Amino acid sequence: MARVPGSHFARNLVERRNLLFQLVRRDFTQRYVGSTAGWLWGVIHPLVLLGSWTFVFHALRATLPPGEMTQHYTLWLFAGFLPWMLFQETLQRSATSLVEHQNLITKTVFPAEVVPVSIFLSCLMSHLIALGLALAAIGVWDGHFSPMVLFLLVYMLLLGLFAVGVAWIVSSLNVYLRDTAQVLSVVMTVWFWATPIFIPQSRYPEGAGIVLRLNPLVLMVHAYRERLLTSRWPNLVEMGVLAAWCIAVFVAGGLFFRHLKRGFADVL
Repeated sequence: MARVPGSHFARNLVERRNLLFQLVRRDFTQRYVGSTAGWLWGVIHPLVLLGSWTFVFHALRATLPPGEMTQHYTLWLFAGFLPWMLFQETLQRSATSLVEHQNLITKTVFPAEVVPVSIFLSCLMSHLIALGLALAAIGVWDGHFSPMVLFLLVYMLLLGLFAVGVAWIVSSLNVYLRDTAQVLSVVMTVWFWATPIFIPQSRYPEGAGIVLRLNPLVLMVHAYRERLLTSRWPNLVEMGVLAAWCIAVFVAGGLFFRHLKRGFADVL
């Protein structure tokens, strides 16, 4: 009997989809294994962050410059922190993920590239919980809700492309250079302060302009704040620039991972 064209490809696609689903479920459940509260920690952590920031910045009387999207500093901070938390957690957990899955990679025909993807999707579940809390807090404290928040689905997709692209690079490098995870923690600290999360962009020194322009997370943080705190339509030019950054990093990360993947079995 002649083989149906494309049947092998379709079967592989289904198998990889099922594998990715199993990895995401396994990763999400193992994060809270042995914990009494379980997945509720995904609610507790952002609530504690929000509560601590409210206390600290009310005590410090932190203010935002005129013309900002809101004068509620805690909401402004939380809205900007959401994409960073998703990005940071994906990278930090992906850095050592291939080493942690070395038994699967070395002993079976295993598509190693799905591991960072599964980690992002697992982190995305916690991100959605935190996003729900942010929407509730904004509704209570700012009395604001806009259907523009639906555009966050597009930005989550773009952030996923960017995070997975970078995760492919650091996770594959860590197979050969085990100091990669340590270097990443330093880079992430610098990257955090090069992103206007705690400090409005208008208060950065003039010399930081080129750094901010070369940092795609600046656009991502700004987009999250606009969608959550205002009713403005997305700026199509900014969205196009952000999409170009994210797609380019995703493709570059994929090619980099594919090149280094050839030696994983020997090194691991």
